[in-house]
Amino acid sequence: MRCAAILVALALATTVHAQGVPLPRRALDSVFTAVSRSDAPGCAVGIAERGLPRVSAGYGMADLERGVAITPQSIFHVASVSKQFAAFSVALLADDGRLSLDDPVRRHVPELPEYAASITIRQLIHHTSGLRDQWSLLAAAGWRFPSDLITERDVMQIVTRQRALNFQPGAEYVYSNTGYTLLAVIVQRVSGQSLREFAHERIFVPLGMTQTHFHDDFQMVVPGRTSAYEPRGGGAWRVSEPTFDTYGATSLFSTVGDLLTWMEMLDAPPARFAAVVRQAQETGVLTDGTAINYGFGLALNTWRGIRAVGHDGADAGYRASVERYPEHGLAIAVLCNASNAGPNNLVRATARRVLGNRLPMEMVEARAPEHRPTAAAADAWIGTYRDTVSHQIWRVERQGDSLFLNGARLQFGSDTTATFANIPGWISLQQQGEATTIRLHPRGRRQQVFVRQAPAFTSLAAYAGTFVSTELDTRYDIVFRDSTLSRAHRKLATVTLRPAGRDVFTSPAGTFIFQRDRRGRVVGFTLNNDRVRGVSFARVP
Repeated sequence: MRCAAILVALALATTVHAQGVPLPRRALDSVFTAVSRSDAPGCAVGIAERGLPRVSAGYGMADLERGVAITPQSIFHVASVSKQFAAFSVALLADDGRLSLDDPVRRHVPELPEYAASITIRQLIHHTSGLRDQWSLLAAAGWRFPSDLITERDVMQIVTRQRALNFQPGAEYVYSNTGYTLLAVIVQRVSGQSLREFAHERIFVPLGMTQTHFHDDFQMVVPGRTSAYEPRGGGAWRVSEPTFDTYGATSLFSTVGDLLTWMEMLDAPPARFAAVVRQAQETGVLTDGTAINYGFGLALNTWRGIRAVGHDGADAGYRASVERYPEHGLAIAVLCNASNAGPNNLVRATARRVLGNRLPMEMVEARAPEHRPTAAAADAWIGTYRDTVSHQIWRVERQGDSLFLNGARLQFGSDTTATFANIPGWISLQQQGEATTIRLHPRGRRQQVFVRQAPAFTSLAAYAGTFVSTELDTRYDIVFRDSTLSRAHRKLATVTLRPAGRDVFTSPAGTFIFQRDRRGRVVGFTLNNDRVRGVSFARVP
């Protein structure tokens, strides 16, 4: 029965198309070879191309315990792909005249703290609000993902305890799930309907997306739903399901077919949606005029010289990626139930197969041969650097004959310039008076300046003690033992704190910046990571 189910799933589509000519189904199958197994989870894929029949297929297993194969009709939790539907719902309310996207958020959510500067709904949508990210806050407070049930009430309780923002609203782009949970709250308060009810009535029913809903009850039975998994080594798997009763930032359930319907609508919207669709695909702008590549829950990118509009998602063992290429009328959705599936790579590989030679040739940036800095020039880079705005720490260290920045190998263009993996730009080493800095010159974004930290020789024992955070409603023990400083917590794993400068330590849990009183005694610290800055902890006497 199991093999028969898989064969049915794999036989649902026989061809894909390139230049209007049928492409053998084996071309699509070759993209999904790694997830096409009868003993492992996998993915569903859907392809829609203007004027050509849709194609969809399933690979791998929807439920390992029951031997159920993935089909194009399988339902997945799509994680952050949900965000575009939350943003679109709020935009529909604005189009109705029931709110303005430039309303202060506290007009609708008065329990949010009154910060020095007002946050607007539009800033929630564009991730420019400065609000600390809900998942980072909950994780720091001791919530275990994905095993602990997290409700909207839990999120609102921790968000409303935050006394400060990451940055002045509108000044930066930092991805924050908090903003999208607040969008769901705003929809409920303005419309009188939950986001689930509103999106069902105003989006999913009109578009015929019959297998899509915002999931607001983690115990609800959903026929056709996939289970999700993560690898545990040796070819074995473990169940990895998100347990959320919070939505807007996440918790949309859907199929590849329904998501194709949505993406096709974005390419050719009906009159009632046209104004909102146009606005949803406009880039956000920071207060200094810098444009960001994010619209209304949509990443607005360029790939191989063509527009690429979409979003990825990852929660527990679920992975999702949807992307449209408007110049070609092509939309692709890949939904997976394995944490190691990589659907964004599968989407792009599928696009290459479908578009064939219609896809512009890949432009490879011409590079001069890699420069080999002198020994003295290489030594000048080595050290620990800190961005005092974001509190990020960069360490440049030698490994063998190469230099590495936070584990990524530096490739030098000169003695004072370099690039490394995963940054769209370059870095430069500069001397400013007595300060040595590394400047990040990213493409299309503002510079960051990392200042070298002087080595700090101090007693690690001075940092030991018990610290509490009212913002997180939790306690950390900073422990000094065997010449090592560590963070202990009743629910979280113990992590080592590694010195990065005077009173600054890094760890897998984030950067700890300790404060002292006028007598030089350690009295507290702030916790910082990519999406959270300045969460306060005070020392217990």
